Amino acid sequence: MNVFINDVRYNVETTGSGFPLVLLHGFTGNSTTWAPFYDVWGKHSRLIIPDIIGHGKTDSPTDPDRYKIEKVASDLADILDALQTEQVDILGYSMGGRLALTFAVMFPRRVRRLILESASPGLATEDERAKRRMKDVELANFIMDQGIKNFVDYWEEIPLFASMKRLPIEKKLDIRQQRLGNSPIGLANSLLGMGTGSQPSWWEHLGQLKCEVLLLTGEEDKKFCQIAQAMLLKLKKASLIEFENSGHTIHVENCEKFGRIVSDFVTK
Repeated sequence: MNVFINDVRYNVETTGSGFPLVLLHGFTGNSTTWAPFYDVWGKHSRLIIPDIIGHGKTDSPTDPDRYKIEKVASDLADILDALQTEQVDILGYSMGGRLALTFAVMFPRRVRRLILESASPGLATEDERAKRRMKDVELANFIMDQGIKNFVDYWEEIPLFASMKRLPIEKKLDIRQQRLGNSPIGLANSLLGMGTGSQPSWWEHLGQLKCEVLLLTGEEDKKFCQIAQAMLLKLKKASLIEFENSGHTIHVENCEKFGRIVSDFVTK
């Protein structure tokens, strides 16, 4: 369905029944990221699956400022209002995890349980953020200058996704086709507006969260395992699960176990 929020048309899929579970995809993804889990999770949860701004069938505004993560978190609150949904569980992967955490910080009473897959609270220092913004500008320019195909060719080869090379060829082709369907301006502005260098650091806010938090990482994704361990020390009610033989994209690389653990967490 289409939901119009602050001059942006959001594509929002819904399915299943039960306590609401919001699913937030990563950078270059869309709502179909979570399609393999609809049947299982839909038995116990009402699934709310938006295409994040600049991705999938949702609009791609030309102003990068419209993509700021706080604005997108406010959009998500308005989407839930439009769906007459007050409190939710929320699962976010990577960029979607940063958005999920931002939403939980900004609207703490609206989150019952929070699941963060391969996600971070942002970069701790302004120096780190400034360096990252420079990289994000370079990558955004690359997308606009070279086009989606060349960008996806590059994106598939970054070390973060090395473990995905073990996936069956059909699965890799499906992911590639989905990435190629995105808008160049949408992806470029997503990097500029809600990239890790542009968002606030939420590290000092972690101790204020009262909801239960589940952190999920792949053991081969050393960087995000370290981030999750550091988050665990600051969060009041959190647990961490590291998946064997998995990297950054656990939901793809270890689909069955991932689905089971999420079900167990939201139904306990």
